[in-house]
Amino acid sequence: MAVPNIYLDHAATTPMLPAARDAWLEGAAIWANPSSPHAAGRAARAALEDARARFKAALSWEGEVIFTSGASEALAIGLGHARVDRRVVSSVEHDAVLRAAPDAERLLVSDGAIDEAALAQALGRQGRAVVAVQSINSETGTILHSPQDASLAQRVREAGGMFLADCSQSAGKHALPEADMIVLSAHKLGGPVGIGALLVRDFGMLEPTGGQERGYRAGTENLPGALAFVAALEKGGPSSWSTSADEREAFRHKLQARGKCFSRESPARTSSRWFPRAFPPRRC
Repeated sequence: MAVPNIYLDHAATTPMLPAARDAWLEGAAIWANPSSPHAAGRAARAALEDARARFKAALSWEGEVIFTSGASEALAIGLGHARVDRRVVSSVEHDAVLRAAPDAERLLVSDGAIDEAALAQALGRQGRAVVAVQSINSETGTILHSPQDASLAQRVREAGGMFLADCSQSAGKHALPEADMIVLSAHKLGGPVGIGALLVRDFGMLEPTGGQERGYRAGTENLPGALAFVAALEKGGPSSWSTSADEREAFRHKLQARGKCFSRESPARTSSRWFPRAFPPRRC
């Protein structure tokens, strides 16, 4: 008898939700360029702006939204075009952050949290800074800053800087944190690959580059992707993706009952509404 396939790599990408697939097909039928002035182009523009409004409503976001090709491009815009003098990132950020800001100062992370002394030292240096910290680590599930704790953003702002939260792994599962810029990726929450977003509290925080998306991102907009992204946010959410700590523990016991053995050790401050990648097996 064939063994059923169980997909456990949602930290890398998630299957598309049916609502997102339907929305993508709907967008594919609106084939015109949203920047074109003719009737078909205006219809595409109207659909794109309606998707943007729904996107903001789904996230309860009152700032601006720049649709991108994914989280990597959103990070490149946020870190590369912020009106700042320098960049500061945590030492455990995704490679996309390090590629977007290769010369950034690294903040020490200790016991699953930003080192307070290192942060104070970084914020005390001369020049306005943008500080980028991921919300949840994709490899361990560790929460580096929770939506309920606005102290990190407040400290950065008090020092005259901007706070960028990489929420690629947390959006759609947790509420958005307090931040000046937030990075999202559709395929991490039931949407398609090839679409992401940079949420910006105010466009004045960025240097415009020309092109589409109010002049902050060049390239024809991905209307099917934007519609599917919105649908995933509206039809997904915590009730669709969350796994409680009790459910996770019950699953571990089932694996052990079948002769599998996994370490009970877990990273500090691991999300109870997140299923991190399994730790390496050890002998029982």
